[in-house]
Amino acid sequence: MANPTTILVQRDGRILTITLNRPEKLNAYNQEMKEELREAWLEVRDDPDIWCAIITGAGRAFSSGADVASLDGKKFKKPDRFRELAMIETIRDLPTPRRMGVMKPVIAAVNGICNGNLLDLVTESDIPIASERASFMDSHVSLGLVSSHEIVNLARRIPVAAAMRMALLGSKERMSAERALQAGLVTEVVAPEELMPRAQELAGLICENAPLAVWATKMGIVRGLGLPVEQAEEIAAGYLEIGEQTEDHAEGPRAFAEKRAPRWKAR
Repeated sequence: MANPTTILVQRDGRILTITLNRPEKLNAYNQEMKEELREAWLEVRDDPDIWCAIITGAGRAFSSGADVASLDGKKFKKPDRFRELAMIETIRDLPTPRRMGVMKPVIAAVNGICNGNLLDLVTESDIPIASERASFMDSHVSLGLVSSHEIVNLARRIPVAAAMRMALLGSKERMSAERALQAGLVTEVVAPEELMPRAQELAGLICENAPLAVWATKMGIVRGLGLPVEQAEEIAAGYLEIGEQTEDHAEGPRAFAEKRAPRWKAR
């Protein structure tokens, strides 16, 4: 990427770390960040030498949500069907891993408040972890706004009652890191100073595995969610068949037999 101003992008071997970088605004999401996140996820998706990504925030927040100060209520007109269609397309176009077609594993390292719009970056990550200082909130209704994709995705990751409580109480309800762990929103909670080292450790462990097998396994799970188990198994079997045609599929058993570390090629 060419000199992003709202995010930081750091490459460390096979791992790409994306850091939301508007700490003075608690990493509030604006149009510029939207475009820069889009470029970053495309890089993760399309670069064969990137095997895993980490998303986190600079400073004391993951993201405070949309940059409300940049919104002007006068711009909102009475809804019509064309506007409704445009809003649907806008949601489909959001720069998040699922919507950008990222097959590679994504780790979310939530360091502070995660509110509203960018909750999607947590619900769409594969291994979300949190600092003890992290908290989760959806303040839409407290600002006179409807929570849409954010809470729909959240309700697919945690119990509906917990998601509903967060959505309807708005800014008056914060879910702590420990409650997020209990609800299944994050997979582990660590001390603040351990958050990024742990995220990097997890990414490194993922990268020790066969990358194509990892990506296909992820997609078999993701694309089978919500389907009857028989259909989900058929999808997973399709990825298995593709995986059996790769060089890495033969390398794994060969390395095991030769008692050496496998040399994955991602092909």
